[in-house]
Amino acid sequence: DSFKLEQMFINLIDNAIKYTERGEINILLSKNSREVKIEIKDTGIGIPREHLPRIFERFYVVDKSRSRKLGGTGLGLSIVKHIVLLHDGTIDVVSKPLIGTTFTIKLPLKISSKLS
Repeated sequence: DSFKLEQMFINLIDNAIKYTERGEINILLSKNSREVKIEIKDTGIGIPREHLPRIFERFYVVDKSRSRKLGGTGLGLSIVKHIVLLHDGTIDVVSKPLIGTTFTIKLPLKISSKLS
């Protein structure tokens, strides 16, 4: 539903803004006959490799001191993943410290039965 998708975008863009003090944030959208692909790329601080497997866990915070300062709870990415899965999609992340992070979401295009 549109509310959940809006929440997904807000959480991802909010994170990109929080962790990119100077630099760029790019949002790329593409579509083919099966799915829509959304990429949110930033040139922020990045996420250390050892944290990547856990960033979608509820309440998981990479840098607790920075999170306290910026108001993070560790719920945003967990909510994002939940929303993506509710829409039968996938989410991947590629990140390098001091270079940036890219979240890639793929959501299937569903043709309404009313249209077929």
